[in-house]
Amino acid sequence: MSIVVEHEKRRKEILEKALDVFIDEGFEDATFQKIADRCAITRTTLYIYFKNKKDIFTYSIKLLLAKVEDDIQQIRADSSLGVVEKITKILSDVLQRLEENRRLLSVILNYLLYLSKSDSDPETRVRRRTLKLRHILASIVIEGIKAGELAPISIKTVDDLLYSFIEAASFRLVVLKRETVGELKKAAALAVARLAAE
Repeated sequence: MSIVVEHEKRRKEILEKALDVFIDEGFEDATFQKIADRCAITRTTLYIYFKNKKDIFTYSIKLLLAKVEDDIQQIRADSSLGVVEKITKILSDVLQRLEENRRLLSVILNYLLYLSKSDSDPETRVRRRTLKLRHILASIVIEGIKAGELAPISIKTVDDLLYSFIEAASFRLVVLKRETVGELKKAAALAVARLAAE
């Protein structure tokens, strides 16, 4: 059991140092050798933990999204909260997580720009990675409409509205280099409150 724990701990240490390489070099110029050098290990040792730089990158995204999804599911299951409170708390928590993971977010946006230069479709990749989050938000909205807590409205429209706060936060944190997105948290809370049935 301790071997598995040590293996996972080592993967996370490599990931932290790999993020530095991605940030310093950009996704395109980051190489497996540069990552191994930064970690003070050989490429052969790095291959024990990851297949290639894309594998490192994908792992970091999965790690972040798994934590976010767990937090969101806990909020969704909290019967002491109304639908408006749940959605507001979820958005606030996701925006907070983006602030805390600004470095990874920067690498993700760099990677998406890299994909947009090639023939790849970054929108499809983003949608695939965020599908679960969107589904959870949409199902909470549906529950709210059925319970009469939210005004009847297009689920797709609300989903796009809620997700736009996440996109705006990403832009502000990485491109505009804002330290916080507190104003977006307030705007999201106001927008969600407006969805409540009167």
